[in-house]
Amino acid sequence: MDFSHIVEERIKKAYEEGEFEDLSGTGKPLDLGYLDGIPGELRMAYTILKNAGYVDDKERQFHKELLTIEDLLKKTSDQKERSIYQKRLSKKLIEYQAFLSKRRIPTNSSVFKQYQSKIERKLF
Repeated sequence: MDFSHIVEERIKKAYEEGEFEDLSGTGKPLDLGYLDGIPGELRMAYTILKNAGYVDDKERQFHKELLTIEDLLKKTSDQKERSIYQKRLSKKLIEYQAFLSKRRIPTNSSVFKQYQSKIERKLF
């Protein structure tokens, strides 16, 4: 069943009755900075998950930092730098596990182990 016609009619009626005139943020640009780094095809899903409380900005920051360290590891051939980045990566993974534990997300799950093994395969 297609409700789009009914929805469109209700939106049009509300607009004509002026129900959208005094909304907060009217005339101001939307802040879409939280979508930086999210591929276009995933932005709608990400926004829905974020609005529903399933995405945490701190968790996203951990992911960005982990990926950055992984990229640095891939691009360096200096053994001393590799050692520094590997230690940094290990430290960041421990911090990430602690963060997940505080949110009561099990860190010994198969998903986390798969992610950890994926990182290790890329590094070694």
